[in-house]
Amino acid sequence: MIVVQFSSLESALKHFFGYDVFRPGQKQIIEEAINNRDLLVIMPTGGGKSLCFQLPALLKPGLTIVVSPLIALMQDQVDSLQDNGIGATFLNSTLDYATERSRQQAILQGKIKLLYVAPERLLNERFNPFLQQIVSHVGVSAIAIDEAHCVSDWGHDFRPEYRQLRQLRQQYPKIPITALTATATKRVQQDIIGQLRLRQPNVHLASFNRPNISYEVRAKDSNSYYHLLQAIKQQSGAGIVYCLSRRKVEEVALKLKNDGIDALPYHAGLSDRERANNQTSFLRDDVRVIVATIAFGMGINKPDVRFVFHFDLPRSLESFYQESGRAGRDGEAAKSVLFFSFGDLKKIDYLIAQKPDINEQRIAKQQLNQVVDYAEGTTCRRTIVLRYFGEIFSGNCSNCDNCLNPKPTEDWTIEAQKFLSCVARCEQKFGMRQIIDVLRGSRSKKVQQYGHHLLSTHGIGKNKTLDEWKMLGRSLLHQGLLSESNDGYRILKLNKRSWEILRKQKSVTVAINKPANSQVNKAYNPRQAEAEILYDKLKVLRKNIADLQSIAPYVIFADSTLKLMAQLQPKNATEFTKISGVNQHKLQQYGEQFLSIIQEFVRSQELPKPLPSKSQMTTLQLHQQGLNITEIAEQRGYATTTISTHLSELLEMNQPVALNQLVTAEKQKLIIDAIYVHGDLSLKTLREFLGESYSYDELKLVRGWWRSQK
Repeated sequence: MIVVQFSSLESALKHFFGYDVFRPGQKQIIEEAINNRDLLVIMPTGGGKSLCFQLPALLKPGLTIVVSPLIALMQDQVDSLQDNGIGATFLNSTLDYATERSRQQAILQGKIKLLYVAPERLLNERFNPFLQQIVSHVGVSAIAIDEAHCVSDWGHDFRPEYRQLRQLRQQYPKIPITALTATATKRVQQDIIGQLRLRQPNVHLASFNRPNISYEVRAKDSNSYYHLLQAIKQQSGAGIVYCLSRRKVEEVALKLKNDGIDALPYHAGLSDRERANNQTSFLRDDVRVIVATIAFGMGINKPDVRFVFHFDLPRSLESFYQESGRAGRDGEAAKSVLFFSFGDLKKIDYLIAQKPDINEQRIAKQQLNQVVDYAEGTTCRRTIVLRYFGEIFSGNCSNCDNCLNPKPTEDWTIEAQKFLSCVARCEQKFGMRQIIDVLRGSRSKKVQQYGHHLLSTHGIGKNKTLDEWKMLGRSLLHQGLLSESNDGYRILKLNKRSWEILRKQKSVTVAINKPANSQVNKAYNPRQAEAEILYDKLKVLRKNIADLQSIAPYVIFADSTLKLMAQLQPKNATEFTKISGVNQHKLQQYGEQFLSIIQEFVRSQELPKPLPSKSQMTTLQLHQQGLNITEIAEQRGYATTTISTHLSELLEMNQPVALNQLVTAEKQKLIIDAIYVHGDLSLKTLREFLGESYSYDELKLVRGWWRSQK
């Protein structure tokens, strides 16, 4: 097979996938994959893992084999690749004999670059002769093992068949292996490397932070279904509701349907056919909401899920992260809401007690308590989640309920010193409850048994309630000022920062659980409103095309690409292909239909251009006399930002402003390129993309000119 040569990886990215820039970490991984390195890639959901093996597959000779555990994921990724004009297929149990033979022939003829298979099939003796034919006829350039955490019994979704993949290294020692997963603790990372026998792999650990997801916890009571219904009605787009039991899934799905929400259930009790049909309906936007059991994962790759609501408590923070992470895989704004009640806690406690192994019970209990700590935490939710994965996040995330509605803070340094001193005097051998009992002067059997009633810290915290001390203990853990063991016992341990507090080198501020309100009213933006109307029209067109082709709408164009179309309103094929997410193949397939809708909408919205104000005309006259922005501002007694705004608005009105005197031609081009990637609504986003060498004035002026061309 002939491999197309490209001047850069970016040009290959645009050619195959329509995108102009890589996401963080992708380019280095792809370069190493092209150089045949073994790799372990830990990248959160929505971070772009798939591209890390898909693009190298297209740039190297031979076939890349992708190991995937779920039929739905194979189908989804193959649909997306084929819609980009890429040779990809899968072989699994859903195919009849004729279809399978046809696909095998296409593979041996070199028409396929990516083959998706389940681990059972890849290792099956009957499949081995065909695999040998692939190796000898077209060659295997790499093996990519998706969901690699399944190889480890320390992972959250261990699958014994994945363990057998170690045979691949022995059978094909020269073929590089890339293992990919969304989450893996250090222990799981080591297990993946050992089990798959990776050779000196480069390990790429991306941030677990999903900044586009807004986190919120709501109290769950007798009216919670009504609150759930209202929350869904307030959200746009598709969503998932997780429940603890099959019965609850059926009950909530039926209630939502009766209340006018297109919803379907999804759980292990359904027949394979019904479950597959329900999932397909969700993927294709025929229904808006899927209600699913927490224990039974969705296993979907739908990028445009806008919300995930946990109506019941998840069993661990890792499960919560995985499930909430199914929202916003496309990088667009998404919402996670956890409905929390202690009634759910008792239900899960009962289920844990049914486990036959005492150690399993203990660890499951610790994992559950970590979820409770998250739900009752007063600090930034993102800080709590990321700390679980060993990642430090400090400060205000501005995208969770605790940060958007901050609780009042107080200096609790003295209380923290008492707490940590008690941990030290108890020889760092006990959990939080024992420490609090000692501080509050308890004479319980356990306190006296260990002689803790004789400690100097006994009773020094009587002035605080049990809940207040628990709040402090959680805050110390969440801020990384205290550590705990991860063996199920939750033993508190002092760390370096703990000793800084005890030595009076560090103060402690705690968010206090008292109501505080903070409402932010956004100003009406007519341009944004116009873009939203066009975006809805483009979504309808996309859905109609998807239905005709029997594929999911997001396979055609991502939501982010539609939003850029709505903002930028391209006038012709050249402008259409500049939009991030559009390549030549997509232009040929869909360009005429989408451009037609956009042009019709633009014509319907056309209004006479506004005339410059008297103040703007004065600025224009001074500009035409050769004065720069600073000189005009000084002469008129205005801020320079006011003058740059005048000039950008004049440019938008097609007034004779000499843009080349204000912004260099090179910068103009790069700013316009950035607009095609990120849209023209946010100057902040453009500056973050381009860097600090571009001033807001320059961005504003070029944007004004760009808008005048519409």
